[in-house]
Amino acid sequence: MTLFSRIIKGEIPCFKIAESEQFIAFLDVFPLREGHVLVVPKVEVDKIFDLPDSYLQEMLVFAKPIAKAIEKAFPCNRCGISVIGLEVPHAHVHLVPINSADDLNFSRPKLQLTTAELKVVQLAILAELK
Repeated sequence: MTLFSRIIKGEIPCFKIAESEQFIAFLDVFPLREGHVLVVPKVEVDKIFDLPDSYLQEMLVFAKPIAKAIEKAFPCNRCGISVIGLEVPHAHVHLVPINSADDLNFSRPKLQLTTAELKVVQLAILAELK
């Protein structure tokens, strides 16, 4: 069972942003930038392109309002999207507020945010989702 499956089952807490029958979105606790959100299908599949076609389509539709909320909550040129998939063997996309392509450089050091800081980020995004 992957880390993300354990989060989906509620065994590991997360800073949840949104949830549907098929997907969950929550803050990356080791973000590239404040506002970094993971969108994860609830089906445990390692590689994103091994997901059923319907999941691939619906994942972007699920992510769209979250990306718009991130853009409103954090000063940025846009919300970038990236698929890396090496950290956790469970398909997912990263939504990150960016000002340049370098903001999606996953080899850069990650932020070390406190629980209180993560809660502020979560609330900022949730306020824009309403």
